[in-house]
Amino acid sequence: MAFDITPYIDMKPAEVRKLIREGVIDFPTAGMCRGYAQANLIILPPEYAADFEKFAELNPFPCPILEIIKGEQPLTYDMGEGGNICSDIPRYRIYRDGVWDGETLTDVTEYWKQGYVGFLIGCSFSFEEALMREGIEVRHIAQGRNVPMYKVGIQTVKAGPFEGPMVCSMRPMTPENAQTAYDITVKMPNVHGAPVHMGPAEGVGVADGGGEGSFHIDDFFEGFKEEWSYHGN
Repeated sequence: MAFDITPYIDMKPAEVRKLIREGVIDFPTAGMCRGYAQANLIILPPEYAADFEKFAELNPFPCPILEIIKGEQPLTYDMGEGGNICSDIPRYRIYRDGVWDGETLTDVTEYWKQGYVGFLIGCSFSFEEALMREGIEVRHIAQGRNVPMYKVGIQTVKAGPFEGPMVCSMRPMTPENAQTAYDITVKMPNVHGAPVHMGPAEGVGVADGGGEGSFHIDDFFEGFKEEWSYHGN
């Protein structure tokens, strides 16, 4: 699915959140709200929240926590006064016993319960503006697509029931631009920071066609293939 983020590049976050609530924006927000951080969202019932918080502490690179939301209302404060994590995200997936139920929703207000905990995790969309300022093309923004993401052969540190391989986003670029990207993103640990890997995707266990010990190149993919890849979380 291609989409045009041009009208939203310089909008304020509150304006974009309003358009999401109204159903105008129901696609990825890469490239929107230039100058502001973006976040990924995880909502958990109370019996899993403490384990996930520990998991994030043990894995700060893939899971940098920007804000934890608790209480009767699912509202943000640090990441945007009055933002609602149940209505201000373009699309939601619900997992039951670790399995996605196959449905994509645009509002999950009815599922929020007292005691539930929301975690806003730093998102790599946040550093793309800095890359483009240095003349580096961000391919998925240029093509109006979501960023490619892959399960890679790097394991996280287990905490309670939470474990498994990292899922890394990929931005194709030349080796020279990848080094520039490293120099920029290493200073941004709260939105995943420096690349996990620079070079052919096989270096982190991503191979077209898969095989034992590797992951298929189309894990979360809509778009393009390149030999040189810059992998950030």
